[in-house]
Amino acid sequence: MTEAPRIVTSRWDTLDAHTIDGYRRSGAYEGYAGIKAALDRSPAQVLDEVKAATVLGRGGAGFPAGIKWGFCPPGVWPRYIVVNGDESEPGTYKDRVLMERDPHQLIEGCLIAAYAIGAAQVFLYIRGEMAHAQERVAAALNEAYAANLVGANILGTDFSVDIVLHWGAGAYIVGEETALIESLEGNRGMPRLKPPYFPAAKGLYLKPTIVNNVETLSNLPWLMVHGAESYKSVGSEASPGTRLVAVSGHVNNPGVFEIPQGTTTYRDLFYGEQYGNGIRNGNELKMFIPGGASAPWFFPEQVDLPLEGRTVGAAGSMLGSGAIVVMDETTDAVKACLRVVRFFARESCGKCSPCREGTSWEEKILQRILDGHGRPSDLDLLLDVADNISPGPYPVAAHPDAGLDAVPFPPRQTTICPLGPSSVAPITSAIRRFRHEFEAKITRRNALPVSAAPAAPAEVAP
Repeated sequence: MTEAPRIVTSRWDTLDAHTIDGYRRSGAYEGYAGIKAALDRSPAQVLDEVKAATVLGRGGAGFPAGIKWGFCPPGVWPRYIVVNGDESEPGTYKDRVLMERDPHQLIEGCLIAAYAIGAAQVFLYIRGEMAHAQERVAAALNEAYAANLVGANILGTDFSVDIVLHWGAGAYIVGEETALIESLEGNRGMPRLKPPYFPAAKGLYLKPTIVNNVETLSNLPWLMVHGAESYKSVGSEASPGTRLVAVSGHVNNPGVFEIPQGTTTYRDLFYGEQYGNGIRNGNELKMFIPGGASAPWFFPEQVDLPLEGRTVGAAGSMLGSGAIVVMDETTDAVKACLRVVRFFARESCGKCSPCREGTSWEEKILQRILDGHGRPSDLDLLLDVADNISPGPYPVAAHPDAGLDAVPFPPRQTTICPLGPSSVAPITSAIRRFRHEFEAKITRRNALPVSAAPAAPAEVAP
């Protein structure tokens, strides 16, 4: 089998790839050859190339980037590119490594996107805790400005664009694109109602705005040099190209790996020598999170599924942010459930009542069960609270032993953004599969209803 090209990680073995000199002389293409190739075409031709390649978003939704760019209303200016580098979901760290090891690739991708949609300004939003990534991107940007690769009249053409760096403040919620835009404008990071605030129509400063993920944009230089047909020769028809996945948890070799989309299976990732290299200590796989903490859990029956959005969605989960957390047979399902729920409860912005109140109650009930104060009714109460956040049936994997079929993704929600429903994923997944583990920790009886009969009237002496 022919080895797949390394589209976004070809320079990771080069120590100085983060510098402009290292970027230009290493990797699968000459650094900044992509923007040169783009400038030899019209913006419409660049947009068509991205559409033809079916470059899927790598931030979670998996929406085609070229289609998204085409949503900008014609004749409305200025337009902005916003780069979502606020990677903060548990188990997700691929974009951080991309920015640390190959920041010029991201900058070049920003230039190509800006040229295609006619944007004169790019805002690169990086999570506040990623200090090393911030430093690498800032240094690379200074080099690019000095080389006339960013700024006015790039490479002697009429194309001009500025890139502004913005440090985040540690809020998971700003991973949601409208909350990120609010943060950029100096407001508290809280999602906007949609409609009308679809960013492509009304985004930053209420102007057309395209929000793209770091990895999504990092695909563009390779694509401009090698073309859509070469790009589509990797992966599957529905999910062409490669993607980065961050594998963590109970594998012998955790890390970030670039894999062909749509053809690589979870088994390949967990047991392949070039990837996870097996479960630690020879243990058995118990469960895994297939696409970030917000994704419903999978189990050994799903390990042969390919990493392809439609297939994983039909099986009851999602690819999401590319964060895959592996849990072996020693894992306490109740504790794992609480760990994920607690994250979402703490990160809720509080704008929506079902999320603000519901995630907190989910955490409290789970903690009560783990503390040994749980009651049999707590499990139904927990599922009822979850149903108020995301009306069921919630997406969940099949459970063949119990004769239960999968519920396809996505879920319904009573909230503006998916944070609240994300807290439901571990609850429904764990209780459906490991209800006995929850019941084993329940030690209290349900409270008995108490009612008092009215007292008889006292006799009055004559």
